[in-house]
Amino acid sequence: MSHNNTAFHQLLSPLSRHEFESLAKKYHCGQRLRSASRWDQFIGMSMSQLSGRQSLRDIQSNLEAQQDKLYHLGAKPIARSTLARLNEKQPSELYQALFYKLLSRCKQPVGNHKFRFKNPLYSLDASAIDLSLKLFPWAAHRADTANVKLSVGLNHANLVPEFVSLSDGNENDMVAGRKFTFPKGSIVAFDKGYVDYQWFGTLTKQGVSFVTRLRPKAVYQVLERNDVNKRQGVLSDQIIQLNSAHALKRGAPKLRRVGFRDQASGKFYMFLTNNFKLSASTIAAIYKDRWQVELFFKAIKQNLKIKTFVGLSKNAILTQIWIAMITYLLLAFARHNAKSGWTVQRILRVIQLNIFERRTLSEILKPDPSRHKKDEPQMRLVL
Repeated sequence: MSHNNTAFHQLLSPLSRHEFESLAKKYHCGQRLRSASRWDQFIGMSMSQLSGRQSLRDIQSNLEAQQDKLYHLGAKPIARSTLARLNEKQPSELYQALFYKLLSRCKQPVGNHKFRFKNPLYSLDASAIDLSLKLFPWAAHRADTANVKLSVGLNHANLVPEFVSLSDGNENDMVAGRKFTFPKGSIVAFDKGYVDYQWFGTLTKQGVSFVTRLRPKAVYQVLERNDVNKRQGVLSDQIIQLNSAHALKRGAPKLRRVGFRDQASGKFYMFLTNNFKLSASTIAAIYKDRWQVELFFKAIKQNLKIKTFVGLSKNAILTQIWIAMITYLLLAFARHNAKSGWTVQRILRVIQLNIFERRTLSEILKPDPSRHKKDEPQMRLVL
């Protein structure tokens, strides 16, 4: 029988141990680590993401039970007190840097989204990760709530979050959104929470198109009207200039206003874009496809450990969330081993039951039904 590494080992294969150790040396504070390494911390925390471990004691027990299989990963079991100390004290920036290093090494080609145009398509949004105000007072958002904010720029071609930022719950969505540098020629869809006239001008100068919603009280002048196809739900297609004092002061560019009625729900929408080439119906479809980023947030909150935490400090929370994002990235890259049409969520549920199995990922994610068929019944009733 041929030898196979565990499914966990194969899932981690896109990671370069040499790059990890270089980053670990860069993002280190305090004395030299003795009883455990940052790699041991990462293996323990990523294992907890994949297998749904609920506590530090749970993580320690499972690592000890699989000690012989950790050897080939270059890791060893880690005591819960040591893991808690590393999560609390050692900088979470290591895993932020590791996320982007992994993304750059394994980036897939763009242009595979469902639309005909070849421009990269992104959805930009933010979601609050709720915390207990009593346990996490440093994350206080209001008098009765606490949270941290996860901002994401999701690539529709591979459903991978290419831009990720973690911030305080009090921070406006625009602060993180403006830090993302989308590639020239790309199209970004976002909701009204990101409406900023100065940023509209910046995106236009950078050659980045956007699709968003027009605010109800926006002041504008219609410069030109285009023909519309009402059978497609398009009621208006206009070139406008935002001409309020606020917009003019911030250099708002000429924009395109598209009025659209959804034929299924009957709801009316007013879209705003700086793209003058795509059809009005495509503009509406791009905004509708922004729902992919909502599905992304739903998937990670339901399947990864970013709602219950094994630490209380801000650094421990950020460490756990960044490792969750790295885990999602590894699962997304494993999709080429899975059946066509499988989501990251479905892959994760299968991996959870086979994390330390010594079978190839292809065998786990693409099982051959003929292997389990028998010519004769397993049991016969003897009369």
